[in-house]
Amino acid sequence: MDVKDKVIVVTGAGQGLGRQFALDCASEGTRLALADLNLETVEKVAAECIKAGGEARPYQMDVTSEEEVVGFYDQVVKDFGSLDASINNAGILRDGLLVKEKDGEVVTFPLKKWQAVIDTNLTGVFLCGREAAANMVKLKKSGVIINISSIAYHGNFGQSNYSAAKAGVASMTVLWAKELAQYDIRVAAVAPGFTATEMVMSLRDEVKKKFTSSVPLRRFAEPSEISSGVLFLLKNDYITGEILEISGGARI
Repeated sequence: MDVKDKVIVVTGAGQGLGRQFALDCASEGTRLALADLNLETVEKVAAECIKAGGEARPYQMDVTSEEEVVGFYDQVVKDFGSLDASINNAGILRDGLLVKEKDGEVVTFPLKKWQAVIDTNLTGVFLCGREAAANMVKLKKSGVIINISSIAYHGNFGQSNYSAAKAGVASMTVLWAKELAQYDIRVAAVAPGFTATEMVMSLRDEVKKKFTSSVPLRRFAEPSEISSGVLFLLKNDYITGEILEISGGARI
């Protein structure tokens, strides 16, 4: 797909990888619908994207709300007159061990933390992918759906909820590619490894050192390196059903 002038949705666009995806798409001359739970931050990113050479509109949207997701994609089509791609990136972390012993007592991982991550990282991707596909079919045009998984989908220590959600995203990606090929809609995913986002770089130095020691390249990925993978998947018309791992060689 030639991304210039194409209408592309980016969820979780207010910071981190979502912001990087938006900026890099903008530099290619795309038309961006940027969604985030925090309207103030996504408004700032939209302004940055316009400076970078793209068209961009900010939207406040909670990916865990079916009503809001349906309304958002409908509004994007009304505002832009089209929809060509959706980068389903919005996600959260709520880490913790399944069980741990503390002061002679066994503490279990809270259901509330499990559900929050599943609702955002799995159900949110499902809702966004569903509505993106539905609108592309209605418009009778080809399109691309890019889901953001993680190498944690192999199973990462202390991340029962996150790993399960990202494994589900990877599985849905393969499944959707099979189902949506008849409509000329491609579906792929990027599975980043440890990446130098604001959240990761705010960790304690000893934690960051532990992470990088497990990566053969001995460093975090730059957000732009993950974003280049997303653009590659958007542009290559013969890729569908693939999970592109960008991990510096890390294996979980």
